[in-house]
Amino acid sequence: MGGLRLALDVESGALHALDEAAFSVLEVLCDTADDFVPDPQNQRIFDELKKLKESGQLFSPPADGRIHTHMQNRRPVIKALCLHMAHECNLTCKYCFAGQGNYGFNDRGLMSYETGKKALDFIIARSGNRGNLEIDFFGGEPMLNFNTVKELVSYGRSREAETGKRFRFTLTTNGTLLTDENIPYINETFDNIVLSLDGRPHVNDRMRGKGTSDLVGQKLKKMSEARGEASHYIRGTYTRYNLDFVADVLYLADAGFKYISIEPVVAPPEEEYALRDEDLPALFAEYEKLADALLAREKEGRGIRFFHFEIDLEGGPCIAKRVTGCGAGSEYLAVTPAGRLFPCHQFVGDEAFCIGDFDTGIKESTIINNFSNCHVLSKPECAECWAKYYCSGGCMATAHYANGSILAPDTISCQLMRKRVECALYMIAKRKL
Repeated sequence: MGGLRLALDVESGALHALDEAAFSVLEVLCDTADDFVPDPQNQRIFDELKKLKESGQLFSPPADGRIHTHMQNRRPVIKALCLHMAHECNLTCKYCFAGQGNYGFNDRGLMSYETGKKALDFIIARSGNRGNLEIDFFGGEPMLNFNTVKELVSYGRSREAETGKRFRFTLTTNGTLLTDENIPYINETFDNIVLSLDGRPHVNDRMRGKGTSDLVGQKLKKMSEARGEASHYIRGTYTRYNLDFVADVLYLADAGFKYISIEPVVAPPEEEYALRDEDLPALFAEYEKLADALLAREKEGRGIRFFHFEIDLEGGPCIAKRVTGCGAGSEYLAVTPAGRLFPCHQFVGDEAFCIGDFDTGIKESTIINNFSNCHVLSKPECAECWAKYYCSGGCMATAHYANGSILAPDTISCQLMRKRVECALYMIAKRKL
């Protein structure tokens, strides 16, 4: 990519930049047995590659057996909850998962303080010896129920000292209800904030409603500026209507946002705006274009962080996190306003995936076992993929609604993820060379 020849050693995470000759020899080594005999003119290259192998930076042996044994039939503690504070919204975004084909919010309303309190007590009780717990206030639009959000934050803080737990609160909002009065409270209270905006006004308004850019643009900018370096992201969605999404990322960057995530739409294939296989070449080119554009901005002192290009080769998540990803259905659950439990927010409304409620408890069922045992080594396609430790198997909900199984990843999502990882590795190499 971009004139560089890169090799990633999957198991060790070592990234190598090679010249043309070394790259050619490595390609041959990848396709031949260990008894490969190099041509005399390539002996020096072969010897150097052999040293890298001996040092564990090339052809590292897989740890699949050890990891697989550790992951199977585990009973992980619950460390995160997504609280659906409102199954209502003041926008009608066309791609919103809450109203899409397979399922949707069928229990409208707002979460009560009593239900939210049960949720916080529940995660404390089910979190084992974990000290840090995550609560995402979600919707619909959670700020339609903001007084209850504040009451639950206060209750959570009151339980921390006595339980030895620490709550990390996140707010996901469309920004319509941000004000000069509540922005300071949000900044002081929430460890992370996700703000929704799709980019250029005509792109945003086509999917999120006419006039929404004008309605929320300045509010989100004020929120982001007040937030400063503290964790937050502008989170947008691109569809088939804007395959040139790099323009949306750069629009947001030029508007002053420094932390940006633009995600591919997840939609039923019959939708006009859904991504298709024939769109992939254009999208691959866009991601490469974005990588070069972001590198250029860095040199100019105008760098931003793009969520999907954030890869840490020096440390990063532990191996269990790398193979399980979000932990939906095992470490992470979603709670409806009525107190019903689902594996994640994208399964909410699909009755086949309801795993219980706060009155009757969690059902010990095959659903829980299936999610607990779902990781990259239990998915045949993932186990053979070079990007498995950076993708973590992708979204289980997307997989299920595309293929009928959480173990069969969505093809388009996989290909886009691999391209994003390639671009992230390319950017790491370009910075170091």
